[in-house]
Amino acid sequence: MMGVAGCGKSSLGLAVAQAEGLPVVEGDDFHGEASRDKMSRGIPLTDADRDGWLQLLGQQLRDHRDGLVLTCSALKRAYRERLRTDSPGLRFVFLEIAREHAQARVSARGEKHFFAASLVDSQFATLEEPSAEAGVLRVDALAPLSQLQRQVSDWLHSSEKT
Repeated sequence: MMGVAGCGKSSLGLAVAQAEGLPVVEGDDFHGEASRDKMSRGIPLTDADRDGWLQLLGQQLRDHRDGLVLTCSALKRAYRERLRTDSPGLRFVFLEIAREHAQARVSARGEKHFFAASLVDSQFATLEEPSAEAGVLRVDALAPLSQLQRQVSDWLHSSEKT
């Protein structure tokens, strides 16, 4: 599951993991303390900040060869390519959401999450949509969760046959 903050990666990831009987790995759990601190203060992460994080996520993919659902922003193509290197055949579900909806969702989190709402704009500035990439399903992040889960599960099973 990939996309900007507030698009619903965690919720959809959990729903798909439960439906498919797969473990779920929450990418946010692998950010180091320094990165969490930066984000909580509204400072965007750099590629260098994300390097170790991507390395840890790649290790998770390698450790779960039988499959898992990984939630992470994967905002740049280079990040996605790096994860694909760790897991050939890796597929992405891109949760599309408008900036104002993402902002509202992140703001509604309040203090429950370390990510500062002021960073939503930087997420959209960094986002390189996976338009021409193979193995990507684009979904409407505002659709009902049960509908999204069915859509993703159907896609995963149809992709297995090809």
